[in-house]
Amino acid sequence: MSLELAMITPHTPRICHRDRIPEFQKPMVEAMLKCADIIDDVNPDVIVLISCHWMSSFIHYVDITPAHQGVLTAVECPDLITDVAYSHTGHPELGRQLVEAGKAAGLQVVGIDDPTYIWDYGTVVPLRYLLKRPDIPVVDLSVCWAASLDESIRWGEVMGEVFLNTPLRVVFLASGALAHNLGRGPELWPNITEQALDREFCQYLVNGDKASAVSMLPSYVRAAGVESGGRHVAVLLGVLRNQFTGELHGYGPSSGSGNPVLTMRYADVV
Repeated sequence: MSLELAMITPHTPRICHRDRIPEFQKPMVEAMLKCADIIDDVNPDVIVLISCHWMSSFIHYVDITPAHQGVLTAVECPDLITDVAYSHTGHPELGRQLVEAGKAAGLQVVGIDDPTYIWDYGTVVPLRYLLKRPDIPVVDLSVCWAASLDESIRWGEVMGEVFLNTPLRVVFLASGALAHNLGRGPELWPNITEQALDREFCQYLVNGDKASAVSMLPSYVRAAGVESGGRHVAVLLGVLRNQFTGELHGYGPSSGSGNPVLTMRYADVV
């Protein structure tokens, strides 16, 4: 079936608990809930998610654990993300296929099968809004900081080939912000230049112009301080084939960062 839907999703800490969402971020959450309906319509067999807050130094990690269960209190912000229980099944078979494909391509990829590993909030938070069916298996991926943008794109391309040849219906989520020059004040937007760059980059994805998005990415990362050095977006660009179109459902602030809610689907998907 291959890749059915790809998405850039926010994971900002203040949206973790639904009863505590600040007013300025509620439109962003409403956009995520709209995307939950879209994902539900796709009826995926598996979610593959790369999180900017699973930061690995030298290795591309793939969580191949059969069952993901734990209670998250976020190290970075334990006052905002506290005592969050989660329970999701994994998909070890697809995870192992990704690991083996990465190794065959000469990349440093390692599978992690460890039920004691606690997910990060970049993984847990978006799933609380985007999955209407908690039984959908999830494969979690790290962002590798030793990897260049080119290597990150290559890792995405390798995974895209696996998705192309699997019988599974795959949804790929890139969890992270775009502009990410942070400042104190949760309601702060990126500056006007950073917002313009975010809009331009998102428009390329809405138009299905992968080549322009790839070309823009290195200078955009430097100018806007894109989260995780843009690696999560680079992996997403690698995963995507051509002939897709996108839709920007929302865009919101969090301490100076720009957080799009953006989906991409292929022209032959109705």
